[in-house]
Amino acid sequence: MSTAATQGPGNGSGGTGNGNSSDLDYLEPGTAGDSANALLDVRDLKTGFRTARGLVRAVDGVSLSVDRGQTLGVVGESGSGKTVLSRSIMGLLPAHNVVREGKVLFNGKDLVGLDAKHMRDIWGAEIAMVFQDPMTSLNPVVKIGRQIGEGLRLHLDMSKDQAKETSVELLRSVKIPEPERRLAQFPHELSGGMRQRVMIAIAIACGPKLLMADEPTTALDVTVQAHILDLLKEKQRERDMAMVLVTHDLGVVAGRTDEIAVMYAGKIVERAPTRTLFAEMRMPYTEALLRSIPRIEYPSHTRLLAITGRPPDLANPPIGCNFAPRCPYAQERCRVEEPPLMPADTPGHEFACWYPVGTPEGAAALEANLSAGVPQAVAAVKSVEVGA
Repeated sequence: MSTAATQGPGNGSGGTGNGNSSDLDYLEPGTAGDSANALLDVRDLKTGFRTARGLVRAVDGVSLSVDRGQTLGVVGESGSGKTVLSRSIMGLLPAHNVVREGKVLFNGKDLVGLDAKHMRDIWGAEIAMVFQDPMTSLNPVVKIGRQIGEGLRLHLDMSKDQAKETSVELLRSVKIPEPERRLAQFPHELSGGMRQRVMIAIAIACGPKLLMADEPTTALDVTVQAHILDLLKEKQRERDMAMVLVTHDLGVVAGRTDEIAVMYAGKIVERAPTRTLFAEMRMPYTEALLRSIPRIEYPSHTRLLAITGRPPDLANPPIGCNFAPRCPYAQERCRVEEPPLMPADTPGHEFACWYPVGTPEGAAALEANLSAGVPQAVAAVKSVEVGA
């Protein structure tokens, strides 16, 4: 069995059908989503893992929504809870020592609490996932043709010959050369970029309405990354899919998403339309992520601008704001009182910070920390000087 989410956990597939692609007209055209009712509506989702040290709160009260045809970017550094969030939405979690609470409403149906038998009707057919590493996601001992075709036969009741013909069309649609020959090959015979294209073909095979893309370009060269991201965008536009693009890189989501949610320590700390986030970011963590992106205008051998400190222990998180120990703006209030998500001036923009970036309160907090010689503030100012 492949790891396309066609038959159970550990599998990813997806794609919806508004059928603009002439060679994939076995999919029925999709209908435009009703903006009043989100395709995906996540409400106060919490996922924890029981360990010897206590409950690790990997996802802690996340709420978000995605409409048909919309792309949501979920951004954060390693350990922020992005992947666990995507797997919690899909229901691809371990069977034991996991606590999942809240609501995951997909087309009005709550997926939390559904068993694997019922989720198999949704995996691949309604929601699909493209995983981080195609080499470990694809079954190494099963030929590509069978891995693509199994979902088609399971969900669309195709014959073996129909599934083979459609598999060729899918490979051609994701721009894999000589698609007929690739069906008889094993994953190790393909390059990394081609393997990820196969994963996308599996994902869009059955025409799902929602595609989860979890760090889909992590193991790929930069030029191949751009091709894969462009391909995902193209297929989403053709099929009117909703897409959740999970990444650690704000640069990846900058021109490819409608809205961005920034995660830290299992929580959303800032959420806004993409243009608004880059123009009016308020959360210091978002600012730190943006500064850490390497830039072509920097001189050779310029040191990367890392975020000071380490993410918090999710089994024993600090009191107050989780980012306070690493934050250049942090004040005493941040260490004792956790900020909720608060609305900004621009509609749709929310942030969780007592001393937001770009405000008089934030400027005063940073100046006070600089005067006191707080290392995080000094490092932040130095990074600005390097960037200048």
